[in-house]
Amino acid sequence: MQLHHVQVSMPKGGEDRARLFYGQALGLTEVEKPPSLAGRGGCWFRAIEGSSVTAEIHLGVESGFSPAQKAHPGLVVASTAELEDLADRIESAGMELSWAERHTFEGYERFHCRDPFGNRVEVLTPLTA
Repeated sequence: MQLHHVQVSMPKGGEDRARLFYGQALGLTEVEKPPSLAGRGGCWFRAIEGSSVTAEIHLGVESGFSPAQKAHPGLVVASTAELEDLADRIESAGMELSWAERHTFEGYERFHCRDPFGNRVEVLTPLTA
């Protein structure tokens, strides 16, 4: 078994803000939703390495939207340098980011940030020995 995607909620009409965060700041690639689902709004993003999809996040419109405070996708990058570069890009885009828990998960370093809708996102990298 493997994970296909993570669904994250957003308010109606938030697609452009989602593209700025998930596409530009996080660097994920937007993919077209299947025609049978496109009318629902929202947008989908993938991390692609070579010919493999390594992560996929679906943003779906939720009536009465409320951001996830604890639940979150966790994305892994290859190195501390990549982690710090990504954090700089997210902060430069004006998004909330915290290093408060940087060294609180054994074997990793990480940061947490919030998408434009207030949903939590974790980005981490394995520590090298």
